[in-house]
Amino acid sequence: MSWDDDRIATHVWVMAGVRRSNQEGIPAMVRHRGEAMGGLLLLKISLLDGTARAYTQQRDLDGRLGWMAVPRDEALPEAEIEAYLERALKRDPDLWLVEVEDRQGRNPFSPEA
Repeated sequence: MSWDDDRIATHVWVMAGVRRSNQEGIPAMVRHRGEAMGGLLLLKISLLDGTARAYTQQRDLDGRLGWMAVPRDEALPEAEIEAYLERALKRDPDLWLVEVEDRQGRNPFSPEA
């Protein structure tokens, strides 16, 4: 399955990614349901040590979806990540928010996963 295929509705591949993550023993859950057909995904990865990372989808110049670390490319205190996610959802309620718990920080939605 290609995670950047525009023909796949967001709700389908989000739920497939959550299911796959849970089957692999990496707890994942949808915290906010966005626009079913085209909402972008915000991903919080809790490192289970009081810190977390967050990623958002972003298109490259060729239109392919990829991942960008937000607000910075480093693990931050969970409260800081939560504040960022809250602001992002207020700006765009069509976003999906999925939380993953993984000490290794793996992104189950990344094509490399």
